Amino acid sequence: MKMKNKLTQLHPKRGRFMLLLCAFCAAGQFAAQATPPSVSNVSASQRAGAKLVDIHYDLSYAGSGPVNISILVSSNGAATWTVPAKTFGGDYGDGVSPGLNKSVVWNAGADWNGQFTTQCRVRVIAGDAFLLIPAGAYSRGDALDGSVDAPVFMVTVSAFRLEKNLVTGELWNTIYQYALTQAYTFTNSGSSKAADHPVQVISWFDAVKWCNARSQLEGATPVYYTDAGFTTVYKSGQVAPFVKPGVNGYRLPTEAEWEKAARSGGGGKRFPWGDPVTHNEANYFSSISYAYDTSPTRGYHPAFATGATPYTSPIGSFAPNAYGLTDMAGNVFEWCWDWYAISYYTTGQTDPQGPGSGTTRVLRGGSWDGGAIYARCANRTADVPASINYSYGFRCVRGF
Repeated sequence: MKMKNKLTQLHPKRGRFMLLLCAFCAAGQFAAQATPPSVSNVSASQRAGAKLVDIHYDLSYAGSGPVNISILVSSNGAATWTVPAKTFGGDYGDGVSPGLNKSVVWNAGADWNGQFTTQCRVRVIAGDAFLLIPAGAYSRGDALDGSVDAPVFMVTVSAFRLEKNLVTGELWNTIYQYALTQAYTFTNSGSSKAADHPVQVISWFDAVKWCNARSQLEGATPVYYTDAGFTTVYKSGQVAPFVKPGVNGYRLPTEAEWEKAARSGGGGKRFPWGDPVTHNEANYFSSISYAYDTSPTRGYHPAFATGATPYTSPIGSFAPNAYGLTDMAGNVFEWCWDWYAISYYTTGQTDPQGPGSGTTRVLRGGSWDGGAIYARCANRTADVPASINYSYGFRCVRGF
């Protein structure tokens, strides 16, 4: 991971706060493939007499195609990145091509009016596989169907970066083969219908250990350890690992992070795109059991129910949600970090990590062989962490 910092102090007649510009680039899928995107020569200034901030940077990338640009803002000297900054224009978001003097305009007045201080910092992030999920509160749960999963309440989540797509069979196998050379052991070698389909038949334990191997291959700090002192990386066996906070490695999302990402930070809808669901939006098992399942085709998805099961679909087969994430409903259930408990979640929580112990781990998102009820953003499913299933997969969070 490459990181460059530049401190820019605005002239007192032109601006009201100081910005620390951090060029921070996300690693690509794996180190052996390509050099990750790189941001450099970052500068920023507040426009005189306005609450607009002009941000400039250079972007280089040896890989193919454009990349994603995200921006974080801190109000406390980079200790945390929780300013609700989201109104950006210019060379920002998906589809930014490499080049010199890229330009972004932040409408700071719209997002954070009148709160500027000398402790403000801005961080520019370039990534080719991970998307920034901004900090903020969202409405968790579902009141549309009798609160069958959880009551509706507000939960606040800090900014994090979530993988745009599910982990594919190809990516899983690349990291898996490396992991075997580094003394990792797994319950199952994983499976997928094709290289670009999601990996499945993966236990929670295997997913967590694989995250550590991915971190090590890319030179990042692993997240999961077998001891509270974080001296022994979790590589083998079936244990409840300790989580090292604040590191830049790969991990599973928490349940709260997953739901915020699926809802694109909002609430009050059954699915990432709205309330009804059809086979045009997701790969799931359609039936007449649910009034909101209005698909003209029933049963397994006709486009993917070919050959032997599983009837998974290639990643990105359906339109992404507002955050740019694909397959947040259907295809395969996604393992999350949390132990499952009905009573743990309450209103007003910030960055909940789930209960301290339990017997099952959370799965979210529905699957190719599950009904529409399981594909809803609010649905809460769980299984023992050693379980393997043709409907279970995962995606990763990447630390900053």
